[in-house]
Amino acid sequence: MKVVLENLTKKFPGRTRKDPGVTAVNNFNIEIPDGKLIGLLGPSGCGKSTALNLLSGLLAPTSGKIYFGDEDVTDLQPEKRGIGLVFQNYALYPHLTVIENILFPLENLKGEEKLSRDQMMKRAMEAAKLVQIEMLLNRKPKELSGGQQQRVAIARALVKMPRLLLLDEPLSNLDARLRLQTREEISRIQKETGITTIFVTHDQEEAMSISDQIIVMKDGVIQQIGAPQEVYDDPKNLFVAEFLGTPQINTFEGEVKDGKLYIGNEAVLNVRNVNDQKVYVAVRPEAFIPDPEGPLSCAFKALEVMGRDTSVVFTSKFSERKALRAIIGADVKVEPKDGVVRFRLRSPKTEIFNRETSERVYYEEA
Repeated sequence: MKVVLENLTKKFPGRTRKDPGVTAVNNFNIEIPDGKLIGLLGPSGCGKSTALNLLSGLLAPTSGKIYFGDEDVTDLQPEKRGIGLVFQNYALYPHLTVIENILFPLENLKGEEKLSRDQMMKRAMEAAKLVQIEMLLNRKPKELSGGQQQRVAIARALVKMPRLLLLDEPLSNLDARLRLQTREEISRIQKETGITTIFVTHDQEEAMSISDQIIVMKDGVIQQIGAPQEVYDDPKNLFVAEFLGTPQINTFEGEVKDGKLYIGNEAVLNVRNVNDQKVYVAVRPEAFIPDPEGPLSCAFKALEVMGRDTSVVFTSKFSERKALRAIIGADVKVEPKDGVVRFRLRSPKTEIFNRETSERVYYEEA
């Protein structure tokens, strides 16, 4: 099912007359394609959970419209929207068994939607098999691991055969290994069911690994929409560039002058079709090439061996960050001289942004 948001806005009033309140979602315009898994991504407080609650009907928008397919659901009650919602804290009933938790949404159906006991059991078993918990049906939630509880919550959301599946930080309470396993399961389940799914997370690695598209948010405003690799390779502003990527992109204060890109007084790249201006130079960790004759000099701090890769830790007086990182192959030699390490930069992974607006400045390497 296609989902369309038109000028969707949610404002929370202030507690006093002098408090202007908060605009948690600001003028959203999105078309979410049918059958895709969308990652809604941003730092804590950016408005992503508010956007999810607007879609579910748990919150009413201040203005704007929500369409499921061609149906305007802006004022429709949550139970009539045909959504499945999975919360961060699982929200399972502790006194019910796994199968009873999965059956619960079906037992509350009324009228034409009401099912027989056999029909409910059939659907519940199908949902349990889909998330691979059919051997746990008689256990109580306290007898399950965190990952198993999350699978029960997903099965309970799927058993209603929703038109839209909404996942609100579903992996936050899991350890690293379980997060990896569960996100792979979410991707598999979404592909098998074909249900349009929106996955809210602050973890960019999670969003990039399983999403067909990501929507990057900041302060209630959409910053960029696109395929994960596309957004990583082509960020539209400095916030997106710095938010995506592990280790984080390295940012320097720089300047474009006479067709050259400078960091300090060192010309690190030749650039064409760019006006002279103050810029931020953002360099992905994989874009540094150690070279004793390289144009960029930095203060060497340490080498961190990570198996197949090595992280070169360094600093620069033209960066506010206390530790910058370059990722190189473990077989590449780094030879600091007098506490200084020098690099050449790969232009495809070196991006520049206007110092005043933080918007991307596109260039051609000369």
